[in-house]
Amino acid sequence: MKLNIALLAGDGIGPEVIDQAVKVVNAVAIKFKHEVNWTSALTGAAAIDAVGEPYPDETHAVCMAADAVLFGAIGHPRYDNDPKATVRPEQGLLKMRQKLGLFANVRPTFTFPSLIDNSPLKRERIEGTDLIILRELTGGIYFGERGRKDDGNTAFDTCTYTRVEVQRLAKLGFEMAMNRSKKLCCVDKANVLESSRLWRETVQAMEKEYPEVKVSYEFVDAVAMRLVQWPSSYDVLITENLFGDILTDEASVISGSMGLMPSSSIGLHTSLFEPIHGSYPQAAGLDIANPLATVLSAAMMFEDAFGLKEEAELIRAVVNKSLDEGIVTEDIVVKGKKAYKTTEVGDWLAANIA
Repeated sequence: MKLNIALLAGDGIGPEVIDQAVKVVNAVAIKFKHEVNWTSALTGAAAIDAVGEPYPDETHAVCMAADAVLFGAIGHPRYDNDPKATVRPEQGLLKMRQKLGLFANVRPTFTFPSLIDNSPLKRERIEGTDLIILRELTGGIYFGERGRKDDGNTAFDTCTYTRVEVQRLAKLGFEMAMNRSKKLCCVDKANVLESSRLWRETVQAMEKEYPEVKVSYEFVDAVAMRLVQWPSSYDVLITENLFGDILTDEASVISGSMGLMPSSSIGLHTSLFEPIHGSYPQAAGLDIANPLATVLSAAMMFEDAFGLKEEAELIRAVVNKSLDEGIVTEDIVVKGKKAYKTTEVGDWLAANIA
């Protein structure tokens, strides 16, 4: 199969972890006789530095022409520390989501047997955790009207949703639930927010189309608590943009490291696959970043963008083998054991694909 992949390394550790995923993808392609065509493009702070725009038109054209996008990370401290910056790397991420129609962020959370004691939560609370948070990505408060009032001392951000936006995300959630344990949780704040009441009534109206799925409705603050207490009680959760942003980061540390969790963003055009960690600029260039989340995102890409499940399963198996054998970076190394460099982990994974 011919695989046309847009490669957006981005900022910070993005280029380093992307390089390791490329090694693994290329090794898989050789083994299964696929042809991979990589096309690199700029985004984030790197794009601002080069052309003054965090998601240039040239980058968008590359993404639209690709079958999938493999993405690193966006962000740089000089923008984080300057609240008055008019152009920011994160604007490129929002623009990319909007222009590619990336309406659904798929964030799996699961545990690795060899790392279960790395989690900040007790073993007995997290064993068996295997959940997916489906976050709406192109609506809500991040895309609503915002501004300052005349005196400059009052700011506002507006959360707006349409029924169609809720329906398309919920449809994906119901379909995922049907292929898993047939449990779906709609996360909202319907006791306070009108937009949440629209979410709840829309999902309730869709229940009859999926009679086998058991649907629950929970307030976001309760879910935030239960993710710490009993994460294994959840399977598929659907929620709006802001709530999903917060809950997915909370859930990500259940496994023991944010450097382990992959994600995808399902789009109307080209879907995107990325690790959930940020650009981690403090580690950039030090060859210490954990590449496993990016490699596992490539596994999601093989399965979801190309329908190549065997290739995806092989990548996951090799990642699990690296964890079992301790071929890992310093963030998850067992005390007293050797910590491997980012490039060493990538080389080992690629070599073990064969």
